[in-house]
Amino acid sequence: MADPRTAAPPQQLPIELPDDVAQGTYSNLMFITYSPSEFVLDFARALPGTRRGKVYSRIVMTPQHAKALSELLERNVSTFEDQHGSIKLAGKANDARIGFTPTPASVTNDGTAVD
Repeated sequence: MADPRTAAPPQQLPIELPDDVAQGTYSNLMFITYSPSEFVLDFARALPGTRRGKVYSRIVMTPQHAKALSELLERNVSTFEDQHGSIKLAGKANDARIGFTPTPASVTNDGTAVD
C-alpha cells in the first residue's frame, strides 16, 4: 500500500483554446475595481478622435488569484526586460497620464464616457 504522506505528482489539466478566443482582443485601457471577495478587471479600447471607449472583456477573480496574477506578471515583465531591455513608460518622468486622455466633455464626474 502506498504511503498516504507521499503526494502524487500533479496532473496536467487540459485547457481548450477556442479559435475565436485565440485571436485575442486588443486593449489599451484597463479599469480595476474590487470588493473584499473579488477583483474585476475590465479591458477596454479607446481610439484617438473618438468620444467614448468600450469594454471588450471583463475578468472576475478572487483576491488570491489577483495577487498570483500580479506576481506572475511581474516575473514575466522582468524576464522580458532581461531579454529585450527596459520597457519605457510614456509620461512616467513628468507624471503625465499614459494613453489617450478623454476630452472633459466626454467624461462625467464618475469617470464614465458619454456621447
